[in-house]
Amino acid sequence: MGGNKKLSLLLAGVLAVSVLAGCGSGGGKAAPNDGGSAGGTQSASQGSGSSQEQVILQYWNADDPSLQESKDAEKLIKEFESSHPNIKIEMQYISYEMLHDKLVTAINAGDAPDVSWGLPEWVGEFAAIDSLLDLTPYFDKWSDKDKIYPNVIDALKVNDKLVGMPNYLGIRALEYHEDMLKKAGISAPPKTWDELIAMGPKIKEAAGVDAFGITGTGVRVPQELIVYLAQNDLEIAEKMDDGKYKNTWNDDPEQLKRAAEVFQFYKDLADKGVIGSKTWGYQELDTNLALGQYAMSVNGAWQEQRAKENPDGMKDVKIAPIPYKLKPATYMEVVPYFIYKQTKHPEEAWEFLSFMMDKPYQDLIHPTNSARNDVVSDSQWGKDFMALSPTGVVFPPISLGGVTQAMIDSLARLYLKKDSPEDVAKWLSGAINDSLKKSGDLSSK
Repeated sequence: MGGNKKLSLLLAGVLAVSVLAGCGSGGGKAAPNDGGSAGGTQSASQGSGSSQEQVILQYWNADDPSLQESKDAEKLIKEFESSHPNIKIEMQYISYEMLHDKLVTAINAGDAPDVSWGLPEWVGEFAAIDSLLDLTPYFDKWSDKDKIYPNVIDALKVNDKLVGMPNYLGIRALEYHEDMLKKAGISAPPKTWDELIAMGPKIKEAAGVDAFGITGTGVRVPQELIVYLAQNDLEIAEKMDDGKYKNTWNDDPEQLKRAAEVFQFYKDLADKGVIGSKTWGYQELDTNLALGQYAMSVNGAWQEQRAKENPDGMKDVKIAPIPYKLKPATYMEVVPYFIYKQTKHPEEAWEFLSFMMDKPYQDLIHPTNSARNDVVSDSQWGKDFMALSPTGVVFPPISLGGVTQAMIDSLARLYLKKDSPEDVAKWLSGAINDSLKKSGDLSSK
């Protein structure tokens, strides 16, 4: 959950929106359709006439129904139904804040939807309870499989099984106010941690704002922290020979040293006046960048919407790679679609999912953040972000709840408890392994 416009959604409840006529429950069949195809070519899974019973697919969607892209998607889905008269889509809009728990409840009750949105943090969790359909045979036969970035597909594999397909990508970059840097006599954004630290006082003095913003609380903390760890050649959990995972920092003095350097970087950001607030959530971070309350932050292409809403305040915002230490890295949030094992109609569910992955759908709905390599917007919100995809890192396919909470708590220990960077690194290594042990993901190696 990266804080993009989809994640900032706070619906008051579950808004059920049907994009079709008719009735029925998930996984069931409706009465025969009296009309024929309105266009398009029938797939192998389609019927050949009005006697074909219609399959109803339940589709749970976490988008904001008020957005234009949602309205465009509904229109395209209606066109899909017209060209696939044997398939009807019943869609519910469910905010991300509610979707996880609703999915878990439905899975446990044997009433999961056929298709849903998800988050990358859920891939390992849902795979561990064996709730996701293996999409490998469908993907292998898909004519457009070479159009998806390979590292994106790898991010959705668990034990070599493809358990999701990419809905969109939330790649992160450094977003900066060019005019603020120029006021400080800085001609280019920082490329390294040291350059960022050095710019802090200069920007504060010249522009009157803090140089950098971070998230200190909430879901984006681990997404930022994993980047800085990767930039210092570290993983939060390594896959071991037995196929399970372990954090190895406390077993390797060199790794522990590099982990401590990451927390020293966070400490320097505060101690040397580069950041102001240490407790912002992602909504405050995004809003305050748009309002020019600070000069730079790690952020996503969802900020394009804020640029449209506040063109004057963001007209000087530019995109650059995230400053790094040992090697470039960014977080690549691979937001998945899932098909559930409980579906009675896997072929039709794949037909629908692959339709949403086709180029026409992606061109209209995800022009700046598609997982297709042939859909890249010419705007900076598209091409400049997608150029960073080769350096993208993802979370391992483990149950992440306890791990990400420990990552959030590690900043609290650094900033609030005033623990040393070395002690925070040691504590986080142990806390990650404790969480892996509880979830059954911890390696015995």
